[in-house]
Amino acid sequence: MSPDTQSVAPYGFESYYGRPVLKEPAWKTPDVPLYLFLGGLSGASSVLAAAADLTGRPGLARASRVTAAAGVLSSLGALVHDLGRPARFLNMLRVVKPTSPMSMGSWTIATFGPLAVGAAASELTGVLTAAGRAAGIGAAALGPAMATYTAVLLADTAIPAWHDAHAELPFVFGGSAMAAAAGAALAAAPLTESGPATRMALAGASMEIASTQIMTRRLGLSGEPYSPGRAGKLMLTAKTLTAAGAAGAVLGRRSRAFSAAAGACLVAGSAALRFAVFDAGVQSARDPRYTVIPQRERAARRAAGTSGE
Repeated sequence: MSPDTQSVAPYGFESYYGRPVLKEPAWKTPDVPLYLFLGGLSGASSVLAAAADLTGRPGLARASRVTAAAGVLSSLGALVHDLGRPARFLNMLRVVKPTSPMSMGSWTIATFGPLAVGAAASELTGVLTAAGRAAGIGAAALGPAMATYTAVLLADTAIPAWHDAHAELPFVFGGSAMAAAAGAALAAAPLTESGPATRMALAGASMEIASTQIMTRRLGLSGEPYSPGRAGKLMLTAKTLTAAGAAGAVLGRRSRAFSAAAGACLVAGSAALRFAVFDAGVQSARDPRYTVIPQRERAARRAAGTSGE
């Protein structure tokens, strides 16, 4: 056979013994996606609660404080269930390592949790109101970190769909957390006090949708897992629900039923986003293309830069 007629089989991205290049995340579904979602909901709700308290909106403050406490307890429960036993979470608190998102995240939730629960308990019982208000302000100070540290935690891994999204993922999670907290408040707080929740819903939904769009466009090949399959359907569901919830928050300010429906859309959209991001990461770990091709492109750029000197 002449060289002109020879055919070369296309290169297949394989590894030794047919195993993936990267180890697939050992985290379980739905435990970890719920942990990501509930932590964000809790953190943003604490900020909304403090803002409501400082501006004289007791109904909104109460609803958001209860949401923050329920969210952090449920988030911790999902995390412990994934770990297998509570002692594994306690072991994370044996050291403080500022360079480790896992260590900082563990201490964030361990500090934020008692403050959020204490503020909610004081709100519901009327006991130690001054201390409860101080605890609520302390929880609000940690709220932004609580809402976004899980994005840093994911981006610190080698999973391409997460690691390569390190610049946008905190904004995606932060906006999503704001939308969820606003949605929970719209569903539970008095209509006459829902102004801050409506504004947070619009800000959070805008940040979530815009940063997600920027992220998926910038990532190129690494962003591919966010589009097809289950992750793509969840991402589309999240965008649709969040947009509908934000619109409903504005249009339904005089209707309890409409406001509650808008809030439910915002909360469901935020949860769907976390499941979409988690699923996309798992898919990118399974397919060697998302690891091998970017590595080769980076090596080629380094080689070109060296040769051009």
